[in-house]
This record gives sequence, C-alpha cells and structure tokens, in this order.
Amino acid sequence: MAWVERDGVRLYVERAGSGPPLLCISGTGGDLRVKPTVFDFPFASSFDMLAYDQRGLGQSDQPPGPYSMADYADDAAGVIEWAGWEQVGVLGISFGGMVAQELVLRHPALVARLVLACTSSGGAGGSSYPLHELAGLDRAESAERELALVDTRWADPGFEDPLRALFAQRVASAPPPSAGDLLQLEARSHHDTWERLPQVRCPVLVCGGRFDALAPPENVRALAARIPGARLAEFDGGHAFIVQDPCAIGAIGEFLLARD
Repeated sequence: MAWVERDGVRLYVERAGSGPPLLCISGTGGDLRVKPTVFDFPFASSFDMLAYDQRGLGQSDQPPGPYSMADYADDAAGVIEWAGWEQVGVLGISFGGMVAQELVLRHPALVARLVLACTSSGGAGGSSYPLHELAGLDRAESAERELALVDTRWADPGFEDPLRALFAQRVASAPPPSAGDLLQLEARSHHDTWERLPQVRCPVLVCGGRFDALAPPENVRALAARIPGARLAEFDGGHAFIVQDPCAIGAIGEFLLARD
C-alpha cells in the first residue's frame, strides 16, 4: 500500500501482481477496505495492477469540494505517473468508466488500451441513472430501488440469484452517504464526454450487462458507437455483469493482453 500526493491531495493506492501495467478505476463509493476488490478478479495476477481510493473516499483525503470529473481524471493520471508508467491499460467500472473517459481525453498519451464497463457517456449518448436522487430517500426505499437498478430481474424477490441476497445485505447495511460520497455524486451528475469521444484513438472495449438499469444497454451501445473502432460486448447480468457472467472476466482480460 502507498499514498500518492497530487496537488496536496493524498490518494490511497494498492499494487499487486506482475505483467503489463493496469490501472483499475472503481465505481461510485469505491473503498479498497470493502471486499471483494478488483484484486480478487481471476485475471488480477496477470497484470502489474494498481487500484486506488478516489478523492473523498476510503482512505484517501477528502479535500473541500466541489469536485469535477476533470479532478478525478487528473488524480488517475497522477497515480499512473507515480508508478513510473509511460502507458497503461485502464479498466474503468461504472463511475470509474466515466473517469476513464475523461482520463483518455485529457491525457491520451498515458492510455494504451481502455475497457469501459457498465458506464455511460452522458449528453446525447444517455446518462447513467441519477444516483444523487436516491441520497435523500428513506434507507429501505433506497435499498429496494437500488436492487432493481443493479439488475432489472432483481425487482422480483423470487428471482434466484445468489448475488441478489449479497447485494441486498450490503445495501441495507451501508452507512448514510458521507460528504465525500455526496461530492462524488454531484460530480457524476455533470458527466458528459459525448461531443469529445470521437477524439479517442486507443483500442477500446465497451461492455455492459443486458439487465443493467444503472447504465442501460442502449447507453453502452451508444458509447461504443461513438468511439472510433471501439468493440462492444454485452453479457448476461446487470450492473455486476463482471461477476455474474463467467465469460466477462475472460473477455476483458483477453482484450487487455492483446497486442493489436
């Protein structure tokens, strides 16, 4: 573990594995103290992998807000530069995919290959569900709505999926949003890369779940179509398709390890 400082903000970083460099950017509320993390993915040992708590979250500093999507992208660039990497594969999940879009647009020379998972472009390509609207709801109502957003099939309590019970327990026991959470949600609500996406030049895989209501399939398809040469992959599952569909991890790892 280590801390990376950028413009006076300390970011908590973890690093493991060996192989090509890979930066993983977490989703909304990501905290490396909450298991499982990206280091538990089956392909994790195939990469020299870095992950970090974003500003305001986990063990990283919580500077005064507001935060912008550019701030989050520049934080990611700072982590890459701290590692001494000239170019790196990037896996951005959900909110992390929004940050990854800003990263590749603001710092294109740093990104060798890019995976955008269960995320949206904003703008004309569609925005992910406005999670900031759930922040003020009664916890029970918020938890029920979150389950149906993660996977539309989970709106049915009788739907058999072992992950549903796990997510339900985690959502129900989650503490109220912290100041850092709320600052992240505010920045997320302004995410819009749509007009700039045609500038992306590195190889890109855009992937999502067929039953995702947070980043709906139509948003994922629009995002892939907007980026020149991007590949699109859809999987069985919702917002958590990476762990719901056994094919997803293999496809992501294969793309990141490719040399084309």
